[in-house]
Amino acid sequence: MTIHVHPDILSLSPYVPGKPIEELQREFGLERVIKLASNENPLGPSPKALAVLNEGMATLHRYPDGGAFRLRQALADRWKVTPDQVILGNGSDELLGLLARTFLSPGDEAVMADHTFVIYKMEVVAAHGKAVTVPLVQWRHDVAAMAEAMTPRTKLLFLCNPNNPTGTMVSREEVARLLSQVPEHVVVVFDEAYFEYVRSADFPDSMTYVRQGRNAIVLRTFSKIYGLAGLRIGYGITTPEITNLLNRVRPPFNANSLAQLGALAALGDDEHVATSRAVNESGMDQLKSGLAALGCMPVPSEANFLYFDAGCDGRRIFEALLRQGVIVRHIEGRMVRVTVGQAEENQIFLTALARVLKTG
Repeated sequence: MTIHVHPDILSLSPYVPGKPIEELQREFGLERVIKLASNENPLGPSPKALAVLNEGMATLHRYPDGGAFRLRQALADRWKVTPDQVILGNGSDELLGLLARTFLSPGDEAVMADHTFVIYKMEVVAAHGKAVTVPLVQWRHDVAAMAEAMTPRTKLLFLCNPNNPTGTMVSREEVARLLSQVPEHVVVVFDEAYFEYVRSADFPDSMTYVRQGRNAIVLRTFSKIYGLAGLRIGYGITTPEITNLLNRVRPPFNANSLAQLGALAALGDDEHVATSRAVNESGMDQLKSGLAALGCMPVPSEANFLYFDAGCDGRRIFEALLRQGVIVRHIEGRMVRVTVGQAEENQIFLTALARVLKTG
């Protein structure tokens, strides 16, 4: 059988998920495994979200509210916009695909960092666009080079802030300087999945650009600090004109019933968010000092993970840690990303890493 596939699709590599905890336990005969690979909230879901999920169980034979009226209204109230400026996705990942399909024609360009969230390039190439990658400088977005990389064919610009996998942040001044050079026809995508973890007072207020009517969209998610990664629910805030266009390609029931219920409850759980931030801040300090003591200086991070140089083959470190029941993420070369866990989990990781480094 011959299958004809577009060369752009053949150029892509499938996303490689991390090894499931249960499989790792079975493979290596481990009693306990800690997962610090996917930037999840170690405290788990918002308790308020868990409390309401049973409400939706009895109506699972019904399709979800295709317009997600209650959740969109709540998000609009939270961010001082109108409901027609809010769009939901099956995770914010889906919104990246909608943006690529909506705004890219074959051969159009999208500017992004060379070392950022992998889904940008995947969605751009799948839409038969051209991903124009700009190297990071000291693990940070080079906004001047990104401005220079734009051409008349540029239709999208992706800014992951804080950046995944490095955790670095683009400042308010840098964003203002960048947007002053972005042509009006370019849609700027602020991907702020880790927004709630940011500690710096210099973080840009990207919503301002949306309220000004700029061609911009701010992506946020319930997968990280709200602890609802398994429900797959994210959202975008943008202009009514852009949501109207995106809704033309959005599947009508892309946000499932349980996700809508859980997200609505989690959005009002300020206590869970505050506790999660506090755990992350103390865990970040614990990991930073522990890694530094091992000679693995991490990159400064505003997210809930650290990116560090293992000083040797990162793949080997990753695989050796797996055998000790610790799942992290090998990115490339010597670089490894570790999610901030609870204090005990962080210490288990640091102890295991010390053992691996010592054995060479």
